[in-house]
Amino acid sequence: MPHILTSRFLFGPGPSNCYPESMAALAYPVLGHLDPVFIERLDHTCEGLRTVWGTSNARTLPLSATGSGGMEAAFVNTVSDGDVAVIAVNGLFGARMCEVARRCGATVVRVDHEWGQPVDADRVLSAHPNPKVIAAVHAETSVGVISEIAALGAGKGDALLITDAVTSIGGLELLADDWGIDVGYAGTQKCLGVPPGLSPFTVSDRAFERRVKDPRSWYLDIGLLGGYVGAASGARTYHHTAPVTMIAGLEAALDRILAEGLDVVQARHRAAGAALQNGLQEMGLELFAAEGSRLPSLTTVKVPDGVNSAAVRAYLLENFSMEIGSGVGEFADTVWRIGMMGPNANSASVTLVLGALKEAIAKA
Repeated sequence: MPHILTSRFLFGPGPSNCYPESMAALAYPVLGHLDPVFIERLDHTCEGLRTVWGTSNARTLPLSATGSGGMEAAFVNTVSDGDVAVIAVNGLFGARMCEVARRCGATVVRVDHEWGQPVDADRVLSAHPNPKVIAAVHAETSVGVISEIAALGAGKGDALLITDAVTSIGGLELLADDWGIDVGYAGTQKCLGVPPGLSPFTVSDRAFERRVKDPRSWYLDIGLLGGYVGAASGARTYHHTAPVTMIAGLEAALDRILAEGLDVVQARHRAAGAALQNGLQEMGLELFAAEGSRLPSLTTVKVPDGVNSAAVRAYLLENFSMEIGSGVGEFADTVWRIGMMGPNANSASVTLVLGALKEAIAKA
């Protein structure tokens, strides 16, 4: 029989620990996906998502998929054979965008950056004279870097702007309408403090009008999904059996975040990230991401010379029931990724992580 854990301190790149309100809502009675009570819950959830996205888009909804499903939905609904997709790459998830767009038939113009550096909007905007889409990651989880999306939106011209906000939604400033985001996708398992399984998704009217009318994916067809949430006329059209329990958990977390105040939650994430980064540097450790562009929700720190990265993480797991993440790609053994997201974004978490990490480095 597998070992049953009572708890973990989830300070990796995600999932994070969840808000208690979200976990409690997972025990609500299961409803039919067309039950009027569930439809009311779904509508309330969509309204909360509009707030955290910073948008008035009618087609803002929780996709029945993880963030990677949201990424696929973004591209399968906007590009088809031969369409040009300019994609900024400054980490793993920008690179993954390129692969997803390629599989959707797009001609990908990849704009590479040094990992650890923010996206250079001027380079991206000048990469092609007339792309169908421009895409970038707002908060690149693999390297702990935040990039300015508003500059891409201001200069996008006729292109549609696709944005990955998986590690920013619910914890960092996100203004989809003001920044010119046409299609945005995210995940529930980070700053929103909800278990993984849903992808908060938003589509502007402009993008919807220019969507691929018969996309390769029936399941992720935003035209059909928009009908299910009543975005077109208010009438509901059946599409799929929604994960009613997961949506209840998301609704509860959104209510909890908005009750605290979105600006207060964002300030809490900024303060926790800054305290962690300052504390790591006071320990003599070197941060990986470029100064001035460091994510508060996800910090990348270089593994000290002579220290075994995997041994430290194993020590934390065994002795503190604490998870931190390794780096990715060529940085898998030389970088740690430490998240301060959702309910974990607080000073007590910072103190716990710093103390545990100091002991693990000394003893692992």
